[in-house]
Amino acid sequence: MTVLVTGGAGFIGSHFIDMHLEGHHEDSVVCLDKLTYAGNMDNLASAQKSGHFRFVKGDICDRELLKRLFDEVRPDKVVNFAAESHVDRSIASPQIFLETNYMGTAALLDASLEYKVKRFHQISTDEVYGDLPLESGEKFTEATPSAPHSPYSASKAAADMLALAYYKTYGLNVTVSRCSNNYGERQYPEKLIPLAVKKAVSGEKIPIYGDGKNVRDWIYVKDHCKAVEMILANGKAGEIYNIGADNELSNLELIEKVIDALEKLGVKNAETEFVPDRKGHDRRYSISAEKINRELGVFSLTDFDEKLPEVIQWFVRSFESDSSSSSAGL
Repeated sequence: MTVLVTGGAGFIGSHFIDMHLEGHHEDSVVCLDKLTYAGNMDNLASAQKSGHFRFVKGDICDRELLKRLFDEVRPDKVVNFAAESHVDRSIASPQIFLETNYMGTAALLDASLEYKVKRFHQISTDEVYGDLPLESGEKFTEATPSAPHSPYSASKAAADMLALAYYKTYGLNVTVSRCSNNYGERQYPEKLIPLAVKKAVSGEKIPIYGDGKNVRDWIYVKDHCKAVEMILANGKAGEIYNIGADNELSNLELIEKVIDALEKLGVKNAETEFVPDRKGHDRRYSISAEKINRELGVFSLTDFDEKLPEVIQWFVRSFESDSSSSSAGL
């Protein structure tokens, strides 16, 4: 079987590729990635050692490229990780988010339909649901209506709806997963955890939006990938599956844990500063994974408090290595 993974040189996509190659030795994996700022070939170092892996540089919006690629590799399954994903960037420049996240998904769906792909899986986000009150016990379920608040989440919600429409209209075997906040090695340092580590290592203050009470559910990236594998194998066509870890933390609580881990690694006296809040900043996300656990089986979750220090150590070493390399080049 051939699996086409778009956006596979990014944070989550590269972990998925590693996991799939390790668990499916008979499969071939083709990675299509534009290599924008968040894509990194170093993320694919392990995959490139496999004789079942191939990398193609390209844009999912390029329909001619997609036609050539699909004609050549004839993918059995497509997993679409390709996306512009940082909310702040979407607020500053929404156009590229619409082009990649919506129009790019449309191009992939058309190619998948034409070449009779057996499963198209759309990677999405819990942000499409909007937000919840801080003190409520509510959780997003798959039945929660989409109510996106940022250009990023709006572009993802639109892509989800389009993918599901291709199932309803054309019979394309589509599944969608919506996951909570990921953390882990290789994450680009515009996201909160690696950004905090980078600032601390550089002796800069860690910025915290608003009052820092915004709440997110944090899941380890490989747990997310395990859930995607379950959906690829046994998910029902036309269905949405939420993926979460039931691990809610405010930004203040999270940064406190990050600073504690940094101190144990010898990065002392990390400081924070409150900065003006993000426009339209969602207050709380909380997602129920009850459906996927009930229908596809319970996927194991990594203990956050045990894994976070390991992830932070990985980033400290990475940033210190980058700093040493830069100094050596002077």
